[in-house]
Amino acid sequence: MKPVILIVEDDPDGARSMIDAAEDAGFTTVHTKTATRGLESFRERTPDLVLTDLVLPDFNGIELLERIKRINAAIPVIVMTAYGSVESSVNAMRAGAYDYVTKPLDLDDIQSKLRRAAETSRLRREVSSLAASVRARYTATTMVAESPAMRSVIGQVEALADTAATVLIQGESGTGKELVARALHADSRRADAPFVAVNCGAFAESLLESELFGHEKGAFTGAAARHAGAFERADGGTLFLDEIGDAPPAVQVKLLRAIEEREINRVGGREPFSVNVRLVSASNKDLVERISEGAFREDLLYRLNVVTITLPPLRRRREDIRPLADRFIARATADHNRTVTRIDPAFYTRLESYDWPGNVRQLRNVIESAVLLTTGTDLRAEAINLPGDARPRAADCTLPEDLTLAAIERLALEQTLTRCSGNRTLTAEKLGISTRTIQRKIKEHSLPF
Repeated sequence: MKPVILIVEDDPDGARSMIDAAEDAGFTTVHTKTATRGLESFRERTPDLVLTDLVLPDFNGIELLERIKRINAAIPVIVMTAYGSVESSVNAMRAGAYDYVTKPLDLDDIQSKLRRAAETSRLRREVSSLAASVRARYTATTMVAESPAMRSVIGQVEALADTAATVLIQGESGTGKELVARALHADSRRADAPFVAVNCGAFAESLLESELFGHEKGAFTGAAARHAGAFERADGGTLFLDEIGDAPPAVQVKLLRAIEEREINRVGGREPFSVNVRLVSASNKDLVERISEGAFREDLLYRLNVVTITLPPLRRRREDIRPLADRFIARATADHNRTVTRIDPAFYTRLESYDWPGNVRQLRNVIESAVLLTTGTDLRAEAINLPGDARPRAADCTLPEDLTLAAIERLALEQTLTRCSGNRTLTAEKLGISTRTIQRKIKEHSLPF
């Protein structure tokens, strides 16, 4: 399909030359003689690009450009100016013109510029379409909510999305806290701005401070260049702080100031600067209990939980297990090029009878494993591998000979992660160590989790 160009030119000879050049370059042309009619034509059918003369009978090309930008800023507009007027060209570019051409026209030059502008228009449409599809993927309407508990959550998300309220999302690990945060963003007026997520439990204190607030060049050893932190990258959009309960005390102090003052300092920076972010945080820990332990600031909690959304664990929303399973089966078959033509009713029964300590994340991992392990096209209950299945008796637990302590540690970590379907929090609980240690050990032993 040929790209469409709207040409606004009142001079008959100039218009004929531009129409011929554009059609010769592969465009479908629409021509108007006035800016008013050009604007009407633009509204009737959005073209791929606009070429307008600067001097028109009713109002000039700069004003037409500005009005077009207010309707659809993604459409490139090229302005024609007379006799190489530097001032006119500069004014056009300042007003947002994609490019300008000077009269008398060089047809080879104008055809080249039209093709570049059309390609820019195409790419902008693709990016816009991709952004829209990403937003649609994360809106509240895409979340599975057959259960009353989740329908209540969806109602809260829809009520809060288009507000500026700071939200705290609480729930067990794997319940979908980031998905809720993304829905709050996707359904808000900030949807076209960045969504930036930071896991506060995944960084050492010094690295977390830099990740959140950025740093200046030379602020510390290895700081070879200025780094924009998450607050800066999320400016105009939403900043999601996952596992906020794991934030170190020093970082909590800076977070409190950032929330109260709406400004931050990069590490090593002297001057604070303003940021405009909508803050959403999440925790799988009881933050009130963390306060009583002296591990979390009470004043920060007051700032974070202006509104609290509590996600139910999967065992308390069993009506959602089957539709979630269907979604994960479809995703796994597509991702791994597998075919499933029949699902044994016992498959669902087994899923619905399990308590899912790892919640939705564990369900997704178990189903992906079942799809991968199924040899035919029937998905049966036997393909479900749950923690505790065929667990050996203590008397049967023997270690191979000649294993080093490091090898034993790796074996224990790998087997526990496998039994927990890769759930790091659940693995940490089983082994009696912190999630941060699990993350470090996975990297240390190069485990595929």
